Amino acid sequence: MPPRLVTRLAAVALRLPPTRSRPVRVTRDLPVRARDGVVLRTDHYAPKVRDAPTVLIRTPYGRGGPLRLLGRLLAARGRHAVIQSCRGTGGSGGTFAPLVHERDDGLDTLDWLRRQPWWSGQLGMFGVSYQGFAQWALAADAGEELRAMVAVVTASATRDSTYAGESFALDTVLTWAELLHAQTVPWLARQRELKRGQPRLAAALEHLPLMDADRVATGVTIPFFQEWLRHHNPEAGYWRNRVFADRVPLVRAPVVMVTGWHDIFLPAQLDDHATLRAAGAEPRLVIGPWTHGSPGLFVAALREGLSWLDEHLLATPPAGRPSRAAAPVRLYVGGPGGGWRDLPDWPPPAVETAWHLHAGGELAVRQPVPSAPDEFRYDPADPTPSLGGPLLVAKRAGPVDNRHVEARPDVLTYTSAPLTGPVEVIGPVRAEIHVRSELPHLDVYVRLCDVDRQGRSWNVCDGLVRVTPERFPASGALRVPVSLWPTAYRFAAGHRLRVQVAGGAHPRWARNPGTGEPLGTAVTLRAGWRQILHDPAHPSAVLLPIIHSGR
Repeated sequence: MPPRLVTRLAAVALRLPPTRSRPVRVTRDLPVRARDGVVLRTDHYAPKVRDAPTVLIRTPYGRGGPLRLLGRLLAARGRHAVIQSCRGTGGSGGTFAPLVHERDDGLDTLDWLRRQPWWSGQLGMFGVSYQGFAQWALAADAGEELRAMVAVVTASATRDSTYAGESFALDTVLTWAELLHAQTVPWLARQRELKRGQPRLAAALEHLPLMDADRVATGVTIPFFQEWLRHHNPEAGYWRNRVFADRVPLVRAPVVMVTGWHDIFLPAQLDDHATLRAAGAEPRLVIGPWTHGSPGLFVAALREGLSWLDEHLLATPPAGRPSRAAAPVRLYVGGPGGGWRDLPDWPPPAVETAWHLHAGGELAVRQPVPSAPDEFRYDPADPTPSLGGPLLVAKRAGPVDNRHVEARPDVLTYTSAPLTGPVEVIGPVRAEIHVRSELPHLDVYVRLCDVDRQGRSWNVCDGLVRVTPERFPASGALRVPVSLWPTAYRFAAGHRLRVQVAGGAHPRWARNPGTGEPLGTAVTLRAGWRQILHDPAHPSAVLLPIIHSGR
């Protein structure tokens, strides 16, 4: 099928904003030379339009597949699409070191663009996940030529996502390392591994010490995986030139952010949104019922992104063209009776309401009363498993029925009475858990669920905090604040709220060995008892931003 027809059919199937389709000329494997001589392989999709703006995409995932389609869609809409493989990937020279070279390589690519005869001086950028990080690495230094950004499930800084709660996002990091390595193996061998269910990766996620897990998963040592195990301290200088959050306020280009409630970078992306708003910018934010790699996210990103570029990257802006009427924030409220909402800002005004943990596994808004603590024993040799939620692999992520894990003896649950009316929660969610432990090293995991009329328990959001004597120096009962993923969810009448409290969620987070051994070399596993307190002096609770309540 001719590429031009494929592009037209794709635009119709994806219900993209209408535009006049143009012929596209494609030049592949252009050599763009970085300042240190490394050649960055680049594809150029050129429209037959004078003074057309340029959209840059820098990626470590190859330049084929969906990116090839995106390049044609952009060019057919009158944009020069420039798709470049990051160094060490997709035929580009050098060695891929995540987060290290993207600023300099991005600036060198911008210099190359300026020397092209078709350069108009107008630049846009588009990127999903790591591609979006490459945008933030360049954005503050791109000057007034940068006219628009499309940032999809991404953030300017990945350090806090890697060590959420100061634990280690094992599933995300190791799965990503395996995915990058898989791009270097023969296609047929990769397909066999996928068909077998990736047993090597599954074994690696269970392996100790973690410093050997990359070799178990891939057969080779992956330098960045080893480095991230070593440099996990929040003050580690290693991360200073690998995060760009302090540069976000300097970005003046209009930004549209597209993400999902079960995305691995959601809290960090919302931090970027808050930073832009505080700097006086007016970004657009779209949050849907998506995971990091869900097909619905891809479609939404194309629709939102192309529409955003149409508005802000016009070769010849029509006189008096009105600004788009879309609301600054559009989000999907999950749960029965939810759906899409338009808001003036994030987060919306809400009443933070404490739902307290009570004896007998009860969850209620009334104040706590004197009660004995609840106990459970966490054993890292049989770690509490993670189910669904924000994961890198879409088919394992998102809402799932939690009854299987809730039946374990190392998971405490606190459940409300059936709601007499709907309760709508939109905004940041946090918990305060009072815990006493026989071990000074432990994790506190909290998950909020919606229990439907059939008794199924669907995860809404969650979070984990790693407790160490350095971070929590007090003895006895500890008050542990836990930041859960933000959410927008409507708990229907007749449903019940449920809060889980556990000692981990493996392999989403690396298990806590209970010994204080270093992250990468720990092999000794020590089990221990935990007490969750919920008396008036220790009011354990989850705090929900409630928009509407009919409980």
